[in-house]
Amino acid sequence: MLIAKFQSEGKTLTGVVENDRIFCPETGEVYSLNEVKLLAPSKPSKIVAVALNYKEHAKEMGKPLPDEPLIFIKPNTAVINPYEEIILPPSSKRVDYEGELAVVIGKTAKNVTPEEAPGYILGYTCFNDVTARDLQKKDTLFARAKGFDTFAPFGPWIRTDLDPTNLTITTRLNGKIAQQGSTSDMIFNVFQLVSFISQIMTLLPGDVIATGTPPGVGPLSPGDTVEVEIEGIGTLTNTVR
Repeated sequence: MLIAKFQSEGKTLTGVVENDRIFCPETGEVYSLNEVKLLAPSKPSKIVAVALNYKEHAKEMGKPLPDEPLIFIKPNTAVINPYEEIILPPSSKRVDYEGELAVVIGKTAKNVTPEEAPGYILGYTCFNDVTARDLQKKDTLFARAKGFDTFAPFGPWIRTDLDPTNLTITTRLNGKIAQQGSTSDMIFNVFQLVSFISQIMTLLPGDVIATGTPPGVGPLSPGDTVEVEIEGIGTLTNTVR
């Protein structure tokens, strides 16, 4: 099932996507995808992101493979909707795309095991972990480089019935493939990540875990269109200003 949040005639609604339509149980109506505004499909209290979770990405960044997940927080104020603009901050000279699979939490999770983790996951969506690369290298800590407003696009909806262990992730920049990888190449899989993070902080319904990016990250420029497509989910599209 595909779950989407959307706006129609000033109302924020939730519905089930089938082909090019959305059925909304709240109103009993069916809406055309072309006639509504898609929103980020959850309202996270926090976004927990994972660094260096693909072997080849760690290699391209010149970093050793981690012994345990390397996590950081992106603020929920960084969230933007599908098709909205990523805004390049004047304080950075290089801002990169990072296409990722994101996990959306379905119920409160604390101290869960990897085996229990699937029961706490609502589903999966596409995520772009936008990063001010020059500031990341300058600061060593990630809060500024990862935390600018508009640096957390995700969507276009949540897929609930999906095996996340072997999905193709493709990022396109202006229609050309920039990244392509498989979640099978993750160092720590989705269920290990949910468990690990839940040992540290309570995960709340709607929270998002961005699970890391495959190799091929690169810079964004004004006027670009960046698409993150994940097998079985769909495509997240944003423009750049």
